Amino acid sequence: MKTSYQIQLLAIFLFALLQGCSAPGSTGADKRSAIESMRQEVLADIYKLNPGVRAEVKSAPGYAVFSNVNINLIFFSAGSGFGEVVNNSTGKKTYMKMGEAGLGFGAGVKDFRALFIFSSKSVMNRFIDHGWQFGAHADAAAKAGDKGAAVGGEALIDDIRIYQLTETGLALQATIKGTKYWKDDALN
Repeated sequence: MKTSYQIQLLAIFLFALLQGCSAPGSTGADKRSAIESMRQEVLADIYKLNPGVRAEVKSAPGYAVFSNVNINLIFFSAGSGFGEVVNNSTGKKTYMKMGEAGLGFGAGVKDFRALFIFSSKSVMNRFIDHGWQFGAHADAAAKAGDKGAAVGGEALIDDIRIYQLTETGLALQATIKGTKYWKDDALN
């Protein structure tokens, strides 16, 4: 009986989480505008904290910015979000969604933003076309608005440099996870 209840709770949790993959807004134009605003805010925040990142972004073949909500329930972690990849040589934007699941120890909810800087055009294109990333993740966050602190680290392969900002949340986690990024067909 307890196992059936846990499976039902997990199914409801995953369904609700995947509903959060879309950017806010009722029309495609509204969603693209929300993603663009989020991208500009994240870049401004990261540049303020680490001005040297501006040169990294400018000299890279491209970069991506994502907004993600991650929830940890004891031994299971899941998250969903949205973002865009910007090709620096053409200016083309590819709107994307993301979902992640992991196993490990953790508890809490965290809303964070991430900047991915691609080391080559082939890495960027592979990310757009295939989107899988696997990695080990450990962090601690206790933040609400401008109060609190967050420390994050990500060990990922594939020559992608990642900067992460925690917006709000309270989380302590150490997980092995897989993340899937995919093109948002409705916005591209």
